[in-house]
Amino acid sequence: MEVQALLIVFREVLEALLIVGIITTYLKRMDHKQYTKYVWLGAGLAVVASAGVAMLFQVVLTGFTSMGSEMYLKIGIMFVSALLLTQMVFWMANHSKDLKGEMEGKMNGFISTGNIVGMVIHSFLVVLREGVETVFFFAAITGGNIGAAMEGWGALTGALIAVAVSYFFFKGTMRVPLKTFFKITGAFIILIAAGLFVQAISMMQDLSIIGSVIPHVYDLTWFLPEHPIDYDHYVRDHGVAPILSGDVGIFLKALFGYSSMPSIEEIIAYIGYFVAIYLLTSGSSVEKKEKTAKIKNVKSEA
Repeated sequence: MEVQALLIVFREVLEALLIVGIITTYLKRMDHKQYTKYVWLGAGLAVVASAGVAMLFQVVLTGFTSMGSEMYLKIGIMFVSALLLTQMVFWMANHSKDLKGEMEGKMNGFISTGNIVGMVIHSFLVVLREGVETVFFFAAITGGNIGAAMEGWGALTGALIAVAVSYFFFKGTMRVPLKTFFKITGAFIILIAAGLFVQAISMMQDLSIIGSVIPHVYDLTWFLPEHPIDYDHYVRDHGVAPILSGDVGIFLKALFGYSSMPSIEEIIAYIGYFVAIYLLTSGSSVEKKEKTAKIKNVKSEA
């Protein structure tokens, strides 16, 4: 859970700081630094609002628990989180090049009209989006205990790393391009999303919401049980210990959705998810190449 929280918070905080940093840097460069306080005001209000969303979310989860329906809510959260995580990676990949121009264009509009309220609201919404997504992801990776993820070392470490990266980026001392950071973290985020997607399907099968043609395609408990309890049961039933500890299994399950006895539906869903990601990425690459080719043709004709 801690590694998941670290990666998620790192991505979310970094994206928020980059956008706010682009805005404030542009305002200072254009000799409008008097407006930066309004940008930070909006960002600060968004952090407070995100904390409020977390508390509200926890109340809702507790309410579902009291009604005995928390498992259904958790399944929904996992599916939505997997979708949001995937969308987050694609959004940054598609907007990272144009992000600076988009933010500067919006600031020009606010400055020219003297729309300070719009400036505050814009920075508020930018940061609030990241905050709400973080709350949603925390609910998914912890099974509903949002506070546990917020209090752990993973979230704090991820936030500190994001602050350091953004600081060195805007100071001009970071030589590794952010595109590389986003590619590496994006790969891990995709793995986490795939794991959440498959875990949601597994929970649906446990609740008999959906059935299974082959409940257990294979059994790797002898090698790597997915939980310390499975490790103890294997020792009790077979008189020998699995090769690897159940602590390793529970770590991989939390991070990547590992299962020692997956159903055929889980395997198909896991592979299908990556096939869909591949098709989406290859399709977007083709579109970019076609756009580049058209631009070159227009320039050559001119």
